[in-house]
Amino acid sequence: MNTDKIRKLNDSFRQSFIGGQVLLTQGIRTLPEQDVKVQRFHDFNRKNDPYQEHDFGKIEHKGINVFWKIDYYDKDNRFRSPDPSNPNRTNRVMTIMRSDEY
Repeated sequence: MNTDKIRKLNDSFRQSFIGGQVLLTQGIRTLPEQDVKVQRFHDFNRKNDPYQEHDFGKIEHKGINVFWKIDYYDKDNRFRSPDPSNPNRTNRVMTIMRSDEY
């Protein structure tokens, strides 16, 4: 697998919400849209991104911790993608949740 390509695909998806499915938990749905700044997240480091895929982040806003995570599924959304670096074989699903919903 090509980590650089996975990272680029994840960044593009996260910043545009195009190229996958975005799931919002009930707790996130109660927040004003402008409070969730997932699209502008850039604070990746070895601690929160050990595989350098840019597939997870934590944002704190007004005392609320928000997590987001990108998972890779096959085209039928039944199993893990056989190759997350290939958008023709992968459905990206980003879940955005409050940390207290985890």
